[in-house]
Amino acid sequence: MLIYEKRETSCEFVILWYGDSVKNITIALDDETYRRARIIAAQRDASVSGLVKKYLTSLSADGAAPPRNLKEEQESLLDSIRARHARFSAAENFSRDEVHERHAVH
Repeated sequence: MLIYEKRETSCEFVILWYGDSVKNITIALDDETYRRARIIAAQRDASVSGLVKKYLTSLSADGAAPPRNLKEEQESLLDSIRARHARFSAAENFSRDEVHERHAVH
């Protein structure tokens, strides 16, 4: 499929060649974010769509970091907390009444 794209910063058209299948996505941005994205795109002689495509492509590059396993990170963090506070036990905590008990100062 051959697609013509008009550059926002000039009157010229650029011919883009896409493979057999191109997926379109829609994103919602507030006005200020979109305005800044257009400025950055113009400074880089690109389109906002081109910047988004480049960013998403970089996420899936071979050298990209593997996805984080948040459950594993959480368990590791909890293990380190337990190791630092080994003597802590929720059973040893005060009851609700004990926490709110006030002693008169004489």
